[in-house]
Amino acid sequence: MGLRVLVVTLLLGLSLAFQIARGEQIETFSALIAFTYAITIPYAWLVRVLKTPEALTWFAWVQVGVDFLLETVLVARTGGIESPFAVLYVVSVTVASLVTRRRVGLFTASLCIILFGLLTNVQLYGLAEVWRWLPHTRLSGPETLQTFGVYSLAFLVVGFLSGALADQLRVADQSLREKEQGLNRLRAFHENIVISISSGVFTTDEYGRITSFNPAAQEATGYSFVQVQGRPWREVFNWHPSQASDEQIVEGPANARFEVECKRADGNRLVLGMTVSPLHGQGKEKGLVGVFKDLTQIRDLEEEMRRKEWLANLGEMSAGMAHEIRNPLGALAGAMQMLKKDLRGDDTSRRLMEIAVREATRLDTIITEFLQYARPPALNLAECDLNKVLAETLDLVQHEARSRTSITIVTALAAGQLKAQVDQDQMKQVFWNLATNAFDAMPKGGQLTIASGRRTVDAGGRKSDVVEISFQDTGEGIPKKNLDKIFLPFFTTKKQGSGLGLAAVHRIVDQHGGWIKVESSEQQGSRFVVCLPRSADAGVRLWHEGREPWKRS
Repeated sequence: MGLRVLVVTLLLGLSLAFQIARGEQIETFSALIAFTYAITIPYAWLVRVLKTPEALTWFAWVQVGVDFLLETVLVARTGGIESPFAVLYVVSVTVASLVTRRRVGLFTASLCIILFGLLTNVQLYGLAEVWRWLPHTRLSGPETLQTFGVYSLAFLVVGFLSGALADQLRVADQSLREKEQGLNRLRAFHENIVISISSGVFTTDEYGRITSFNPAAQEATGYSFVQVQGRPWREVFNWHPSQASDEQIVEGPANARFEVECKRADGNRLVLGMTVSPLHGQGKEKGLVGVFKDLTQIRDLEEEMRRKEWLANLGEMSAGMAHEIRNPLGALAGAMQMLKKDLRGDDTSRRLMEIAVREATRLDTIITEFLQYARPPALNLAECDLNKVLAETLDLVQHEARSRTSITIVTALAAGQLKAQVDQDQMKQVFWNLATNAFDAMPKGGQLTIASGRRTVDAGGRKSDVVEISFQDTGEGIPKKNLDKIFLPFFTTKKQGSGLGLAAVHRIVDQHGGWIKVESSEQQGSRFVVCLPRSADAGVRLWHEGREPWKRS
Protein backbone atom coordinates (compact mmCIF):
# COMPACT_ATOMS: atom_id res chain seq x y z
CA MET A 1 0.00 0.00 0.00
CA GLY A 2 2.85 2.38 0.76
CA LEU A 3 4.59 1.49 -2.48
CA ARG A 4 1.36 2.12 -4.43
CA VAL A 5 0.92 5.60 -2.94
CA LEU A 6 4.57 6.42 -3.65
CA VAL A 7 4.42 5.27 -7.29
CA VAL A 8 1.13 7.11 -7.94
CA THR A 9 2.43 10.28 -6.33
CA LEU A 10 5.66 10.34 -8.33
CA LEU A 11 4.52 8.93 -11.66
CA LEU A 12 1.07 10.45 -11.99
CA GLY A 13 2.10 13.61 -10.17
CA LEU A 14 4.84 14.30 -12.72
CA SER A 15 2.49 13.46 -15.60
CA LEU A 16 -0.10 15.78 -14.11
CA ALA A 17 2.46 18.59 -13.97
CA PHE A 18 3.38 18.06 -17.61
CA GLN A 19 -0.28 18.03 -18.64
CA ILE A 20 -0.91 21.30 -16.84
CA ALA A 21 2.14 22.87 -18.46
CA ARG A 22 0.90 21.90 -21.91
CA GLY A 23 -2.67 23.00 -21.16
CA GLU A 24 -4.14 19.51 -21.70
CA GLN A 25 -6.92 17.72 -19.81
CA ILE A 26 -5.96 16.65 -16.30
CA GLU A 27 -9.20 15.05 -15.10
CA THR A 28 -7.92 11.44 -15.46
CA PHE A 29 -4.71 11.97 -13.52
CA SER A 30 -6.40 14.00 -10.82
CA ALA A 31 -9.17 11.43 -10.42
CA LEU A 32 -6.76 8.48 -10.22
CA ILE A 33 -4.54 10.23 -7.67
CA ALA A 34 -7.51 11.19 -5.53
CA PHE A 35 -9.01 7.70 -5.78
CA THR A 36 -5.70 6.08 -4.78
CA TYR A 37 -5.38 8.30 -1.72
CA ALA A 38 -9.00 7.74 -0.76
CA ILE A 39 -8.94 3.95 -1.10
CA THR A 40 -5.72 3.69 0.97
CA ILE A 41 -7.70 4.73 4.08
CA PRO A 42 -10.06 1.69 4.10
CA TYR A 43 -7.10 -0.48 3.05
CA ALA A 44 -5.16 0.56 6.18
CA TRP A 45 -8.21 -0.02 8.38
CA LEU A 46 -8.82 -3.51 6.93
CA VAL A 47 -5.18 -4.52 7.54
CA ARG A 48 -5.68 -3.86 11.26
CA VAL A 49 -9.07 -5.60 11.37
CA LEU A 50 -8.24 -8.76 9.40
CA LYS A 51 -6.21 -11.23 11.48
CA THR A 52 -6.28 -14.62 9.76
CA PRO A 53 -3.88 -15.44 6.89
CA GLU A 54 -6.79 -16.49 4.65
CA ALA A 55 -8.57 -13.15 5.08
CA LEU A 56 -5.35 -11.24 4.42
CA THR A 57 -4.74 -13.29 1.26
CA TRP A 58 -8.19 -12.47 -0.12
CA PHE A 59 -7.64 -8.83 0.80
CA ALA A 60 -4.38 -8.85 -1.20
CA TRP A 61 -6.26 -10.27 -4.20
CA VAL A 62 -8.85 -7.48 -3.95
CA GLN A 63 -6.08 -4.88 -4.00
CA VAL A 64 -4.46 -6.54 -7.03
CA GLY A 65 -7.80 -6.56 -8.91
CA VAL A 66 -8.41 -2.88 -8.12
CA ASP A 67 -4.88 -2.05 -9.26
CA PHE A 68 -5.48 -3.81 -12.61
CA LEU A 69 -8.71 -1.84 -13.15
CA LEU A 70 -7.03 1.47 -12.33
CA GLU A 71 -4.13 0.68 -14.65
CA THR A 72 -6.55 -0.27 -17.43
CA VAL A 73 -8.35 3.07 -17.05
CA LEU A 74 -5.01 4.91 -17.03
CA VAL A 75 -3.76 3.06 -20.14
CA ALA A 76 -7.07 3.67 -21.92
CA ARG A 77 -6.99 7.41 -21.23
CA THR A 78 -3.32 7.81 -22.24
CA GLY A 79 -3.24 6.17 -25.64
CA GLY A 80 -4.20 2.54 -25.20
CA ILE A 81 -1.75 0.39 -27.12
CA GLU A 82 0.59 3.37 -27.37
CA SER A 83 0.32 4.33 -23.65
CA PRO A 84 3.65 4.58 -21.77
CA PHE A 85 1.83 3.40 -18.63
CA ALA A 86 1.30 -0.15 -19.95
CA VAL A 87 4.50 -1.06 -18.07
CA LEU A 88 2.52 -0.74 -14.81
CA TYR A 89 0.95 -4.11 -15.60
CA VAL A 90 4.41 -5.65 -15.25
CA VAL A 91 4.84 -4.07 -11.80
CA SER A 92 1.46 -5.35 -10.62
CA VAL A 93 2.15 -8.88 -11.89
CA THR A 94 5.49 -8.96 -10.03
CA VAL A 95 4.06 -7.59 -6.77
CA ALA A 96 1.03 -9.91 -6.89
CA SER A 97 3.30 -12.96 -7.29
CA LEU A 98 5.49 -11.97 -4.34
CA VAL A 99 2.83 -10.78 -1.92
CA THR A 100 0.53 -13.76 -2.18
CA ARG A 101 3.38 -16.25 -1.88
CA ARG A 102 1.76 -18.53 -4.47
CA ARG A 103 2.33 -19.50 -8.08
CA VAL A 104 0.00 -16.85 -9.46
CA GLY A 105 2.36 -15.09 -11.85
CA LEU A 106 0.93 -16.74 -14.98
CA PHE A 107 -2.63 -16.17 -13.79
CA THR A 108 -2.14 -12.44 -13.22
CA ALA A 109 -0.18 -12.16 -16.48
CA SER A 110 -3.12 -13.76 -18.30
CA LEU A 111 -5.50 -11.30 -16.68
CA CYS A 112 -3.33 -8.40 -17.83
CA ILE A 113 -3.26 -9.80 -21.40
CA ILE A 114 -7.07 -10.06 -21.41
CA LEU A 115 -7.56 -6.48 -20.19
CA PHE A 116 -4.87 -5.12 -22.50
CA GLY A 117 -6.34 -7.16 -25.41
CA LEU A 118 -9.78 -5.64 -24.83
CA LEU A 119 -8.30 -2.15 -25.12
CA THR A 120 -6.39 -3.16 -28.27
CA ASN A 121 -9.53 -4.55 -29.94
CA VAL A 122 -11.48 -1.40 -29.05
CA GLN A 123 -8.84 0.73 -30.70
CA LEU A 124 -8.26 -1.63 -33.64
CA TYR A 125 -11.95 -1.92 -34.63
CA GLY A 126 -12.79 1.74 -34.15
CA LEU A 127 -15.06 1.43 -31.12
CA ALA A 128 -13.19 4.37 -29.62
CA GLU A 129 -14.93 6.68 -32.07
CA VAL A 130 -18.27 5.60 -30.65
CA TRP A 131 -17.39 5.92 -26.97
CA ARG A 132 -15.37 9.12 -27.53
CA TRP A 133 -13.03 8.57 -24.54
CA LEU A 134 -10.44 6.12 -25.90
CA PRO A 135 -8.13 7.83 -28.44
CA HIS A 136 -7.76 6.16 -31.81
CA THR A 137 -4.39 4.48 -32.36
CA ARG A 138 -2.02 5.86 -34.96
CA LEU A 139 -0.58 2.38 -35.58
CA SER A 140 -1.59 0.16 -38.45
CA GLY A 141 -3.21 -3.18 -37.87
CA PRO A 142 -0.01 -5.26 -38.12
CA GLU A 143 1.86 -2.76 -35.93
CA THR A 144 -0.91 -2.90 -33.34
CA LEU A 145 -0.85 -6.70 -33.25
CA GLN A 146 2.94 -6.70 -33.05
CA THR A 147 2.93 -4.28 -30.13
CA PHE A 148 0.24 -6.30 -28.40
CA GLY A 149 2.25 -9.49 -28.92
CA VAL A 150 5.41 -7.94 -27.46
CA TYR A 151 3.53 -6.71 -24.40
CA SER A 152 1.79 -10.09 -23.96
CA LEU A 153 5.09 -11.93 -24.16
CA ALA A 154 6.59 -9.55 -21.63
CA PHE A 155 3.61 -10.11 -19.29
CA LEU A 156 3.96 -13.90 -19.60
CA VAL A 157 7.74 -13.89 -19.05
CA VAL A 158 7.45 -11.61 -16.03
CA GLY A 159 4.56 -13.65 -14.65
CA PHE A 160 6.45 -16.92 -15.05
CA LEU A 161 9.70 -15.60 -13.57
CA SER A 162 8.03 -13.78 -10.70
CA GLY A 163 5.93 -16.86 -9.90
CA ALA A 164 9.00 -19.09 -9.95
CA LEU A 165 10.85 -16.59 -7.78
CA ALA A 166 7.92 -16.46 -5.37
CA ASP A 167 7.96 -20.27 -5.05
CA GLN A 168 11.70 -20.29 -4.44
CA LEU A 169 11.36 -17.57 -1.83
CA ARG A 170 8.55 -19.49 -0.16
CA VAL A 171 10.59 -22.70 -0.05
CA ALA A 172 13.68 -20.86 1.16
CA ASP A 173 11.64 -19.02 3.78
CA GLN A 174 10.05 -22.25 5.02
CA SER A 175 13.46 -23.96 5.15
CA LEU A 176 14.92 -21.00 7.00
CA ARG A 177 12.06 -20.99 9.48
CA GLU A 178 12.46 -24.72 10.11
CA LYS A 179 16.20 -24.31 10.65
CA GLU A 180 15.60 -21.34 12.91
CA GLN A 181 13.05 -23.30 14.93
CA GLY A 182 15.45 -26.23 15.17
CA LEU A 183 18.24 -23.89 16.23
CA ASN A 184 15.99 -22.27 18.83
CA ARG A 185 14.98 -25.68 20.16
CA LEU A 186 18.62 -26.75 20.31
CA ARG A 187 19.62 -23.51 22.02
CA ALA A 188 16.77 -23.87 24.51
CA PHE A 189 17.76 -27.50 25.13
CA HIS A 190 21.37 -26.52 25.84
CA GLU A 191 20.27 -23.62 28.03
CA ASN A 192 17.99 -25.94 29.99
CA ILE A 193 20.88 -28.34 30.51
CA VAL A 194 23.14 -25.57 31.78
CA ILE A 195 20.37 -24.15 33.97
CA SER A 196 19.32 -27.52 35.39
CA ILE A 197 22.79 -28.93 36.07
CA SER A 198 23.67 -28.99 39.77
CA SER A 199 27.29 -27.99 39.17
CA GLY A 200 28.35 -24.40 38.74
CA VAL A 201 29.24 -23.53 35.14
CA PHE A 202 30.84 -20.36 33.78
CA THR A 203 32.42 -19.33 30.49
CA THR A 204 34.90 -16.60 29.64
CA ASP A 205 36.11 -14.80 26.55
CA GLU A 206 39.67 -14.98 25.26
CA TYR A 207 40.72 -12.39 27.85
CA GLY A 208 39.41 -14.42 30.79
CA ARG A 209 36.36 -12.21 31.43
CA ILE A 210 33.21 -14.03 32.51
CA THR A 211 30.49 -14.19 29.85
CA SER A 212 28.00 -16.62 31.45
CA PHE A 213 27.22 -17.81 34.97
CA ASN A 214 24.56 -20.47 35.48
CA PRO A 215 22.08 -20.50 38.43
CA ALA A 216 24.04 -23.21 40.31
CA ALA A 217 27.15 -21.01 40.13
CA GLN A 218 25.17 -18.03 41.41
CA GLU A 219 23.78 -20.07 44.31
CA ALA A 220 27.19 -21.49 45.26
CA THR A 221 29.07 -18.17 45.19
CA GLY A 222 26.28 -15.81 46.21
CA TYR A 223 27.06 -13.56 43.21
CA SER A 224 24.50 -12.75 40.54
CA PHE A 225 25.48 -12.81 36.86
CA VAL A 226 25.33 -9.00 36.74
CA GLN A 227 27.90 -8.80 39.56
CA VAL A 228 30.46 -11.03 37.82
CA GLN A 229 29.80 -10.26 34.15
CA GLY A 230 32.95 -8.90 32.52
CA ARG A 231 35.13 -9.55 35.58
CA PRO A 232 38.24 -11.79 35.32
CA TRP A 233 37.40 -15.27 36.55
CA ARG A 234 40.66 -15.44 38.54
CA GLU A 235 39.53 -12.41 40.51
CA VAL A 236 36.08 -13.83 41.25
CA PHE A 237 37.46 -17.20 42.41
CA ASN A 238 40.68 -15.83 43.96
CA TRP A 239 42.83 -17.91 41.59
CA HIS A 240 46.19 -16.23 41.06
CA PRO A 241 48.44 -16.71 37.98
CA SER A 242 51.36 -17.54 40.25
CA GLN A 243 49.74 -20.81 41.25
CA ALA A 244 51.32 -23.91 39.76
CA SER A 245 48.70 -25.17 37.35
CA ASP A 246 47.72 -21.81 35.89
CA GLU A 247 50.08 -22.21 32.91
CA GLN A 248 48.49 -25.56 32.19
CA ILE A 249 45.04 -23.94 32.24
CA VAL A 250 46.08 -21.27 29.74
CA GLU A 251 48.32 -23.30 27.45
CA GLY A 252 47.51 -26.99 27.91
CA PRO A 253 44.76 -28.63 25.82
CA ALA A 254 43.79 -31.05 28.59
CA ASN A 255 41.33 -30.28 31.36
CA ALA A 256 42.90 -28.69 34.44
CA ARG A 257 41.47 -29.90 37.76
CA PHE A 258 42.27 -28.12 40.97
CA GLU A 259 40.82 -27.01 44.28
CA VAL A 260 40.52 -23.33 45.09
CA GLU A 261 39.59 -21.54 48.29
CA CYS A 262 37.82 -18.20 47.94
CA LYS A 263 34.98 -16.28 49.58
CA ARG A 264 31.27 -16.08 48.96
CA ALA A 265 29.60 -12.75 48.34
CA ASP A 266 28.72 -12.61 52.06
CA GLY A 267 32.38 -13.10 53.05
CA ASN A 268 32.11 -16.73 54.18
CA ARG A 269 34.74 -19.31 53.26
CA LEU A 270 34.13 -21.23 50.03
CA VAL A 271 36.09 -24.26 48.82
CA LEU A 272 35.51 -25.28 45.20
CA GLY A 273 36.60 -28.30 43.20
CA MET A 274 37.01 -26.87 39.71
CA THR A 275 37.69 -28.11 36.18
CA VAL A 276 38.69 -25.53 33.57
CA SER A 277 38.99 -26.33 29.85
CA PRO A 278 39.55 -24.31 26.66
CA LEU A 279 36.35 -23.19 24.95
CA HIS A 280 36.54 -23.82 21.19
CA GLY A 281 34.50 -22.16 18.48
CA GLN A 282 35.00 -22.49 14.71
CA GLY A 283 38.29 -24.30 15.27
CA LYS A 284 39.72 -21.55 17.47
CA GLU A 285 39.99 -21.02 21.21
CA LYS A 286 37.32 -18.51 22.20
CA GLY A 287 37.94 -18.56 25.95
CA LEU A 288 37.47 -20.96 28.85
CA VAL A 289 34.66 -23.03 30.30
CA GLY A 290 34.75 -23.88 33.99
CA VAL A 291 32.72 -26.44 35.96
CA PHE A 292 32.87 -26.51 39.76
CA LYS A 293 31.27 -28.07 42.83
CA ASP A 294 30.98 -26.58 46.30
CA LEU A 295 33.27 -28.64 48.57
CA THR A 296 33.09 -26.33 51.58
CA GLN A 297 30.72 -28.53 53.52
CA ILE A 298 32.75 -31.67 52.78
CA ARG A 299 36.08 -30.05 53.70
CA ASP A 300 34.65 -28.60 56.91
CA LEU A 301 33.27 -31.98 57.93
CA GLU A 302 36.54 -33.71 57.04
CA GLU A 303 38.47 -31.16 59.07
CA GLU A 304 36.12 -31.52 62.00
CA MET A 305 36.24 -35.32 61.85
CA ARG A 306 40.04 -35.30 61.77
CA ARG A 307 40.10 -32.91 64.69
CA LYS A 308 37.63 -34.95 66.71
CA GLU A 309 39.48 -38.17 65.97
CA TRP A 310 42.76 -36.59 66.99
CA LEU A 311 41.24 -35.18 70.17
CA ALA A 312 39.62 -38.51 71.03
CA ASN A 313 42.92 -40.36 70.72
CA LEU A 314 44.75 -37.62 72.61
CA GLY A 315 42.11 -37.59 75.34
CA GLU A 316 42.23 -41.33 75.93
CA MET A 317 45.99 -41.34 76.15
CA SER A 318 46.39 -38.14 78.11
CA ALA A 319 43.61 -38.75 80.62
CA GLY A 320 45.38 -41.86 81.90
CA MET A 321 48.72 -40.07 82.02
CA ALA A 322 47.16 -37.10 83.82
CA HIS A 323 45.79 -39.34 86.58
CA GLU A 324 49.16 -41.02 86.98
CA ILE A 325 50.91 -37.66 87.16
CA ARG A 326 48.35 -36.09 89.46
CA ASN A 327 48.75 -38.66 92.25
CA PRO A 328 52.52 -38.26 92.80
CA LEU A 329 52.17 -34.53 92.14
CA GLY A 330 49.72 -34.26 95.02
CA ALA A 331 52.02 -36.18 97.30
CA LEU A 332 54.97 -34.04 96.22
CA ALA A 333 53.02 -30.81 96.83
CA GLY A 334 51.99 -32.00 100.32
CA ALA A 335 55.55 -32.95 101.20
CA MET A 336 56.82 -29.53 100.08
CA GLN A 337 54.17 -27.83 102.22
CA MET A 338 55.43 -29.74 105.26
CA LEU A 339 59.06 -28.93 104.45
CA LYS A 340 58.14 -25.26 104.02
CA LYS A 341 56.92 -25.13 107.63
CA ASP A 342 60.20 -26.62 108.91
CA LEU A 343 62.41 -24.11 107.11
CA ARG A 344 63.62 -21.36 109.45
CA GLY A 345 65.84 -18.42 108.72
CA ASP A 346 67.00 -19.55 105.31
CA ASP A 347 65.41 -17.00 102.91
CA THR A 348 66.84 -18.58 99.78
CA SER A 349 65.50 -22.02 100.62
CA ARG A 350 62.15 -20.55 101.63
CA ARG A 351 61.90 -18.65 98.31
CA LEU A 352 62.79 -21.73 96.31
CA MET A 353 60.28 -23.77 98.25
CA GLU A 354 57.54 -21.18 97.52
CA ILE A 355 58.37 -21.38 93.80
CA ALA A 356 58.19 -25.17 93.88
CA VAL A 357 54.81 -25.12 95.69
CA ARG A 358 53.41 -22.47 93.32
CA GLU A 359 54.50 -24.33 90.19
CA ALA A 360 53.17 -27.62 91.55
CA THR A 361 49.84 -25.92 92.18
CA ARG A 362 49.85 -24.46 88.64
CA LEU A 363 50.66 -27.85 87.17
CA ASP A 364 47.79 -29.39 89.15
CA THR A 365 45.46 -26.68 87.80
CA ILE A 366 46.52 -27.42 84.22
CA ILE A 367 45.94 -31.13 84.72
CA THR A 368 42.51 -30.42 86.24
CA GLU A 369 41.56 -28.22 83.27
CA PHE A 370 42.75 -30.81 80.81
CA LEU A 371 40.78 -33.58 82.52
CA GLN A 372 37.68 -31.40 82.35
CA TYR A 373 38.34 -30.85 78.65
CA ALA A 374 39.12 -34.47 77.83
CA ARG A 375 36.19 -35.84 79.85
CA PRO A 376 33.62 -33.05 80.05
CA PRO A 377 30.67 -33.46 82.40
CA ALA A 378 27.20 -34.11 80.99
CA LEU A 379 25.21 -31.03 80.05
CA ASN A 380 22.56 -29.82 82.46
CA LEU A 381 20.32 -28.17 79.84
CA ALA A 382 17.59 -25.73 80.79
CA GLU A 383 15.90 -22.83 79.05
CA CYS A 384 17.77 -19.69 80.06
CA ASP A 385 17.89 -16.07 79.04
CA LEU A 386 21.38 -15.70 77.59
CA ASN A 387 21.26 -11.95 78.14
CA LYS A 388 20.87 -12.65 81.86
CA VAL A 389 23.64 -15.29 81.87
CA LEU A 390 25.91 -12.84 80.04
CA ALA A 391 25.04 -10.03 82.48
CA GLU A 392 25.96 -12.23 85.45
CA THR A 393 29.29 -13.08 83.83
CA LEU A 394 29.94 -9.41 83.07
CA ASP A 395 30.21 -8.64 86.77
CA LEU A 396 33.27 -10.90 87.00
CA VAL A 397 34.56 -9.65 83.65
CA GLN A 398 34.32 -6.00 84.76
CA HIS A 399 36.26 -6.84 87.94
CA GLU A 400 38.97 -8.57 85.89
CA ALA A 401 39.11 -5.59 83.46
CA ARG A 402 39.88 -3.21 86.34
CA SER A 403 43.01 -5.22 87.10
CA ARG A 404 44.24 -4.79 83.51
CA THR A 405 45.77 -1.76 81.77
CA SER A 406 43.32 0.68 80.12
CA ILE A 407 40.63 -1.88 79.25
CA THR A 408 37.18 -0.55 78.31
CA ILE A 409 34.12 -2.76 78.01
CA VAL A 410 31.17 -1.76 75.80
CA THR A 411 27.98 -3.82 75.68
CA ALA A 412 25.27 -3.92 73.01
CA LEU A 413 22.76 -6.50 74.18
CA ALA A 414 19.61 -7.28 72.23
CA ALA A 415 16.31 -5.97 73.54
CA GLY A 416 14.13 -8.54 75.23
CA GLN A 417 15.02 -12.06 76.25
CA LEU A 418 17.27 -14.42 74.29
CA LYS A 419 15.89 -17.82 75.26
CA ALA A 420 17.94 -20.94 74.50
CA GLN A 421 18.48 -24.45 75.87
CA VAL A 422 21.95 -24.25 77.51
CA ASP A 423 23.95 -25.35 80.53
CA GLN A 424 24.14 -22.07 82.41
CA ASP A 425 27.39 -22.78 84.28
CA GLN A 426 29.26 -23.95 81.19
CA MET A 427 28.02 -20.93 79.19
CA LYS A 428 29.43 -18.66 81.88
CA GLN A 429 32.75 -20.48 81.44
CA VAL A 430 32.58 -19.84 77.67
CA PHE A 431 31.91 -16.12 78.13
CA TRP A 432 34.64 -15.80 80.79
CA ASN A 433 37.25 -17.53 78.64
CA LEU A 434 36.45 -15.39 75.59
CA ALA A 435 36.59 -12.18 77.63
CA THR A 436 39.91 -12.98 79.32
CA ASN A 437 41.32 -14.13 75.98
CA ALA A 438 40.39 -10.69 74.55
CA PHE A 439 42.08 -8.99 77.52
CA ASP A 440 45.29 -10.96 76.91
CA ALA A 441 45.19 -9.83 73.25
CA MET A 442 45.23 -6.16 74.39
CA PRO A 443 48.29 -5.92 76.70
CA LYS A 444 48.52 -2.15 76.14
CA GLY A 445 44.80 -1.56 76.57
CA GLY A 446 41.88 -1.32 74.22
CA GLN A 447 38.14 -1.84 73.93
CA LEU A 448 36.14 -5.05 74.22
CA THR A 449 32.67 -4.90 72.65
CA ILE A 450 30.22 -7.58 73.77
CA ALA A 451 27.00 -7.85 71.75
CA SER A 452 24.08 -10.24 71.56
CA GLY A 453 21.34 -10.78 68.99
CA ARG A 454 19.30 -13.28 67.09
CA ARG A 455 19.01 -14.26 63.43
CA THR A 456 17.45 -16.91 61.20
CA VAL A 457 19.51 -19.49 59.30
CA ASP A 458 18.39 -21.78 56.49
CA ALA A 459 19.44 -25.41 57.02
CA GLY A 460 18.46 -27.79 54.25
CA GLY A 461 15.49 -25.68 53.28
CA ARG A 462 14.30 -25.40 56.89
CA LYS A 463 14.62 -22.14 58.76
CA SER A 464 15.72 -22.03 62.39
CA ASP A 465 16.41 -19.25 64.88
CA VAL A 466 19.85 -18.95 66.48
CA VAL A 467 21.29 -16.70 69.17
CA GLU A 468 24.62 -14.95 68.60
CA ILE A 469 26.99 -13.64 71.29
CA SER A 470 30.03 -11.75 69.94
CA PHE A 471 33.26 -10.61 71.61
CA GLN A 472 35.19 -8.07 69.53
CA ASP A 473 38.52 -6.65 70.70
CA THR A 474 40.93 -4.06 69.32
CA GLY A 475 44.03 -6.07 70.10
CA GLU A 476 46.91 -7.51 68.15
CA GLY A 477 44.85 -9.90 66.06
CA ILE A 478 45.64 -13.49 65.11
CA PRO A 479 48.20 -14.29 62.38
CA LYS A 480 46.66 -16.12 59.44
CA LYS A 481 48.94 -19.11 59.95
CA ASN A 482 47.53 -19.62 63.47
CA LEU A 483 43.82 -19.39 62.64
CA ASP A 484 43.53 -23.15 62.11
CA LYS A 485 45.22 -23.91 65.42
CA ILE A 486 43.64 -21.61 67.98
CA PHE A 487 41.04 -24.18 69.10
CA LEU A 488 43.56 -27.02 69.48
CA PRO A 489 44.43 -27.99 73.09
CA PHE A 490 47.79 -26.77 74.42
CA PHE A 491 48.26 -24.37 71.49
CA THR A 492 49.07 -20.93 72.86
CA THR A 493 51.20 -17.90 72.04
CA LYS A 494 51.11 -16.62 75.63
CA LYS A 495 54.02 -17.02 78.01
CA GLN A 496 51.82 -18.21 80.88
CA GLY A 497 48.91 -19.73 78.94
CA SER A 498 47.90 -23.38 79.12
CA GLY A 499 46.33 -23.44 75.65
CA LEU A 500 43.09 -24.95 76.96
CA GLY A 501 40.85 -21.88 77.21
CA LEU A 502 39.67 -21.67 73.58
CA ALA A 503 39.74 -25.45 73.24
CA ALA A 504 37.30 -25.71 76.14
CA VAL A 505 35.14 -22.97 74.59
CA HIS A 506 34.88 -24.88 71.34
CA ARG A 507 34.15 -28.16 73.12
CA ILE A 508 31.31 -26.63 75.16
CA VAL A 509 29.76 -24.82 72.20
CA ASP A 510 30.01 -27.97 70.10
CA GLN A 511 28.23 -29.97 72.82
CA HIS A 512 25.38 -27.45 72.68
CA GLY A 513 25.01 -28.03 68.92
CA GLY A 514 26.38 -24.58 68.09
CA TRP A 515 29.42 -23.25 66.25
CA ILE A 516 32.02 -20.49 66.48
CA LYS A 517 32.97 -17.98 63.81
CA VAL A 518 36.28 -16.12 64.00
CA GLU A 519 37.22 -12.99 62.06
CA SER A 520 40.68 -11.57 62.65
CA SER A 521 43.30 -9.37 61.04
CA GLU A 522 46.73 -8.63 62.44
CA GLN A 523 46.93 -5.33 64.32
CA GLN A 524 43.19 -4.79 63.78
CA GLY A 525 41.70 -7.02 66.44
CA SER A 526 39.58 -10.16 66.46
CA ARG A 527 35.90 -11.00 66.65
CA PHE A 528 34.64 -14.28 68.13
CA VAL A 529 30.97 -15.07 67.53
CA VAL A 530 29.24 -17.88 69.46
CA CYS A 531 26.16 -19.16 67.61
CA LEU A 532 23.70 -21.26 69.62
CA PRO A 533 20.41 -22.82 68.47
CA ARG A 534 17.23 -22.01 70.33
CA SER A 535 16.93 -25.70 71.21
CA ALA A 536 19.43 -28.54 71.32
CA ASP A 537 17.55 -30.60 68.70
CA ALA A 538 17.62 -27.73 66.23
CA GLY A 539 21.35 -27.38 66.75
CA VAL A 540 21.97 -31.05 65.97
CA ARG A 541 19.93 -30.81 62.80
CA LEU A 542 21.75 -27.69 61.70
CA TRP A 543 25.10 -29.34 62.29
CA HIS A 544 24.28 -32.52 60.42
CA GLU A 545 22.85 -30.53 57.52
CA GLY A 546 26.28 -28.90 57.32
CA ARG A 547 24.78 -25.55 56.50
CA GLU A 548 26.46 -23.59 59.29
CA PRO A 549 29.59 -25.45 60.43
CA TRP A 550 32.39 -23.95 62.52
CA LYS A 551 33.76 -21.30 60.17
CA ARG A 552 37.01 -19.41 60.24
CA SER A 553 37.52 -16.25 58.21
